[in-house]
Amino acid sequence: MMEGLPADVAEVLAAVLSADNPVHAVLRRQVPHLSVRSRCTCRCGTAYFDLDASEAEPAPTGPGTVVAAEAQLVTEAGECPGEVLVFTQGGYLSWLEVCSWSDDIHVTLAAARHWLQACS
Repeated sequence: MMEGLPADVAEVLAAVLSADNPVHAVLRRQVPHLSVRSRCTCRCGTAYFDLDASEAEPAPTGPGTVVAAEAQLVTEAGECPGEVLVFTQGGYLSWLEVCSWSDDIHVTLAAARHWLQACS
């Protein structure tokens, strides 16, 4: 059994993987089998996953690396400083990326988590 995901990663995945999207539904079933292998060294919060593929079915995302989900981040002031992307490889969750769209604002996973919760 793998150790559970940190709360910040789990909450952002839950917010980005829509329950009503069939591909996302399969990916959500993979989450209990994920662990964080490493995080980006710039402290943005990007997380790279390990997944026990024997415990989960692949999502129908196609072969190779695919952006399976994405969410624009919107601040309380209505600005869009970046986005969160969820990548799969061969239908399995591979990493969660936090992107800043400007050199003026450094978007972190904590900020993304806050902005995603504020929008829901």
